[in-house]
Amino acid sequence: MERKIREATQEFEKIAEMGDDGIVVFDQAFKVIFANQMASDITGIPKDDLIGRNFFTVIGKEDKAFLESTVTRGVGVGEKLCTEMTIVGPERELKDAEVCIASAKSNGGDVKTYAYIRDITGRKKFERDLKASEDKLRHFFERVRHGLFISSREGRFLDCNQALLEMLGYAEKEEFLSIDIAQDLYVHPEDRKVFQERIERHGYVKDMEVEFKKKNGEKITFLLTGYPVTNETGEIVAYEGINLDITEWKHIEDELREANEFFKNLIESSVDGIIAADTKGHIFIFNKGAEALTGYRAEDVLGKLHITQIYPEGVAKEVMKELRSPEHGGVGKLTPTQFNVMNRFGEEVPIQLSATLIYDTAGNETASVGIFTDLRPRLRMERKLQETHLQLVSSEKMASLGKLAAGIAHEINNPLGGILIYSSLMMEDLPENDPRRQDVGRIVQEASRCKDIVKSLLEFARQTEPKREPTDVNRAITDGLFFLENQALFYNIQIIKKLDPFLPLVKGSAGHLKQVFMNIIVNAAEAMYGNGVLTITTYPSSDGNSIFIEFTDTGEGIPEENFTRIFDPFFTTKDVGKGTGLGLATSYGIIEDHGGKISVRSKVGQGATFTIELPASRETQPVLGTPPALERAGVTGEK
Repeated sequence: MERKIREATQEFEKIAEMGDDGIVVFDQAFKVIFANQMASDITGIPKDDLIGRNFFTVIGKEDKAFLESTVTRGVGVGEKLCTEMTIVGPERELKDAEVCIASAKSNGGDVKTYAYIRDITGRKKFERDLKASEDKLRHFFERVRHGLFISSREGRFLDCNQALLEMLGYAEKEEFLSIDIAQDLYVHPEDRKVFQERIERHGYVKDMEVEFKKKNGEKITFLLTGYPVTNETGEIVAYEGINLDITEWKHIEDELREANEFFKNLIESSVDGIIAADTKGHIFIFNKGAEALTGYRAEDVLGKLHITQIYPEGVAKEVMKELRSPEHGGVGKLTPTQFNVMNRFGEEVPIQLSATLIYDTAGNETASVGIFTDLRPRLRMERKLQETHLQLVSSEKMASLGKLAAGIAHEINNPLGGILIYSSLMMEDLPENDPRRQDVGRIVQEASRCKDIVKSLLEFARQTEPKREPTDVNRAITDGLFFLENQALFYNIQIIKKLDPFLPLVKGSAGHLKQVFMNIIVNAAEAMYGNGVLTITTYPSSDGNSIFIEFTDTGEGIPEENFTRIFDPFFTTKDVGKGTGLGLATSYGIIEDHGGKISVRSKVGQGATFTIELPASRETQPVLGTPPALERAGVTGEK
């Protein structure tokens, strides 16, 4: 029997040594009667020293009290009781252990307690580390300022951080977790479906712009990034992700877009040309004003035309030189300066340029911008203003001279009449063969010439008021030519008439207008020395409010310095005794009195053109038939 007991005991010990748990057996006095090697390893006490030792000398006091009361009361006989405790080693080192105790009673009534000890120090450390990690993650989850979430496929939030609650205006997480995501959160519920489709197709969604509704209904814009959460079979069971609030960014973006649109419209609506180019000369701004100025279209310029191509050769370098100089408004600035630019047709256009250089934050040049003002309208206005000023001065001069001429004419006319009468009487009293008759005849001839001069002075002074009536200018020209064409001066002159048969009538004095036309025609014939071509043209203005008469000769022309004096009284380039200098002055006065204008353009050696503009009569219609006086003349008339 003893042998069998010994064999059974040895068999138990072998089995006990094979396990990974420490096994300790102690009696009712807590005296250890068996311990395997693993129990020695866990407790740090040699196996032989464990035998006979009080079991509670190797465990913590709190655990000892618990086990003593359990064993003493006999609670759990035949049952297993497990607890975690701390075991104190010989060097006072601590180990975490799981101790399971099972009591058994022999036939003799003896109670033995079996303690199974498992070292769980590594597991407890892992659990503590895991908990610390979870605490850190939870801390991060709650403190991050972007909205973090976990949501189900069915459309409910499973968890979220405090930031997301604050962004969406929810005070309680429970309330937020109960909302329907698609209907209660998304401004556009279909965006939820788009999110799910993308995340399931691609495995993620990154920076998807969506609009959410806050609890109070206010809209808020997010960039949504999400990833799927799968179970052990790979099935998607939830989504987790982050919401980045970009509402303020969108507001700034909208403001920038509006500002850009405003400045773009401002640039495009400018009547001046605005051109900007980078440091390599590539144009990147070319507004409508620049198109009108140069004739180029923006699409033909941007990225294609170099800035130097809109300037004459060398001017672009001069502009940049002045921009970088402190002498023209400061370094980087160019105060309004006149230059020329080249248009699409190769013509130089006068402009006024204001420009500036653009710098980056480091002070490096990045671009240049110029405002190009077209000077052509201003120069035309200045020329017209100068012409008007000269006409005004001439008119004032003519008015003064007219008054003077009228006074002189009246004073001379009376004694001149007496000289003519008495000299004529003397002529009648002298016989035909009287030698004095020739001298008296000379007196009569010169007195008559003086009378003509006085008559011209009176006409120049406009002392007589002519009768104004609808007048056919074409007829007046033709009638005047009728008296002149057969004179010797016109024998070798070809007269070309381009008279518009539908020319509107003018309200004026036919006699005075005929005088003007004949005066200009005679002057043209004399300028050609009786040999050349005289072209007379009439035509209405495009709006029908005026008519124009042009007399173009092939004479020697008029020097430019005489343009401002040609209509002055007594100014003449003819030899002494061959002209009074009152013809054109009188003509100027007559045309001005008719509300018209007379001008001349000429180059020396290339003839001259006198242009008369008269207001058309609004009381009459254009002549529809050819006047009798024009029957002799066609588009090109005879000599």
